[in-house]
Amino acid sequence: MDGNGRWAVARGLPRLEGHRAGLNNVSNAVRELVAMGVSHVTLFSFSTENWKRPKDEISGLLKLLAEALEQTAQELHRENIVIRHLGRLDRLPISLRLGIARIMEQTHNNTGAVASFAFDYGGRTEIVDAAKKAMESGLKPGKIDEAAFEGFLNTAGLPDVDLVIRTGGEKRLSNFLLWQSAYSELYFTDTLWPDFNHAEIEKALADYARRQRRFGGL
Repeated sequence: MDGNGRWAVARGLPRLEGHRAGLNNVSNAVRELVAMGVSHVTLFSFSTENWKRPKDEISGLLKLLAEALEQTAQELHRENIVIRHLGRLDRLPISLRLGIARIMEQTHNNTGAVASFAFDYGGRTEIVDAAKKAMESGLKPGKIDEAAFEGFLNTAGLPDVDLVIRTGGEKRLSNFLLWQSAYSELYFTDTLWPDFNHAEIEKALADYARRQRRFGGL
């Protein structure tokens, strides 16, 4: 979900308006992807490193998220979509934490696609936290393998990532789903997130369909 701030600056608007436009695009993008047959969608909404941004921008973004959360969740709920949160909750405002918990509970029994929102998420942090949980569980070192370890990740129960789409022109993973993206295909586009529409989604999926995935084999 990159490029919100640059989208706003290019239009002479405050950066916060770019974040608003980006949040407004979330429901549309998820529903477009699901309609095209995608069963699991994860959106990188806010990284652990994003706390380094100016405090007023963070405050505004958290407020915007709280406002958009209910509307977006209800739109996805009506589409029978399950909503999950990936990342830490302890640094988020209590009202936002409660809202996330309520929405996850509300959509828990839905039977459609799964939309995961990575908020206050970092791939390295997730792996470190998973290692701590594994130790605290009393799991013996000899019993730890990839399958067992995955049970302690935020994404437990979800499939590995097939395709990572990054908007905004940057060409790196930026600490996103490092474990789960080991064999992911990568697609980079200069299109900014608020402009990532049906046509752009089609281009990304068409590019992915042309790839030959080997998973380390021949």
